[in-house]
Amino acid sequence: GGSGRLTDDPMTGHIGDFADWITDLKALAVDWRAEGDGPYAMVAHSMGGHLLLRALAEGMPAPDAAVAVAPMLDVHSAPLPRWLAVAVARAMLCLGQGARQAWTQKEGSERQRRIRQKRLTHDPDRYADELWWRDHSRDIALGPPSWTWVSQALESTRALAESDALARLAVPLLILATRADQLVSTPAIRRVAARIPGARLHVYGREAAHEILRELDPVRLDALRRIDAFLDEMAA
Repeated sequence: GGSGRLTDDPMTGHIGDFADWITDLKALAVDWRAEGDGPYAMVAHSMGGHLLLRALAEGMPAPDAAVAVAPMLDVHSAPLPRWLAVAVARAMLCLGQGARQAWTQKEGSERQRRIRQKRLTHDPDRYADELWWRDHSRDIALGPPSWTWVSQALESTRALAESDALARLAVPLLILATRADQLVSTPAIRRVAARIPGARLHVYGREAAHEILRELDPVRLDALRRIDAFLDEMAA
């Protein structure tokens, strides 16, 4: 998951076109397969899950198994309806604000940090670990995305949802999601999963926020067990 940094502000997640990342991922898959005999598995989270499924839909050499955790198959745009979010993003691009951050990441007070933490994980220690790494390793520090990124995310998720290629995917796929996700759309995940032949979907309840693999241990360990069992089954 996450977004690349290509603006003057190193904390802004920005990309001109998601297709650049798809090209990179396809090249990685080709090079990776050339290195050995497998079995090969890809595990992706959030935006990474979107890029994985889009790359597969666009002909990337399929791994022997794939796992998508809380994949961004549509953004959670509430309180704005999706059509209005699209209109706002397009307007900002027309105004030449494409490289500007689409929102601020408020963490100036303990209350603001708690609000953001609860959107990501119920585990305060794992959330604090993210902040520690962000403060101590600026190479991986990243803030909110740009308006161009937002526009690309809305366009790319719509195109993937409408793609006939989803029904032709042949890769064994496990998807983990949560009903309480405030970043990506769980209804969109359900719709896409239903269109992929043989896809397995497990949806957690309010016990899990978006960062399923950084949740409290009852959720995190359950997710890891499901992933391990799925990959073991596919490898066999």
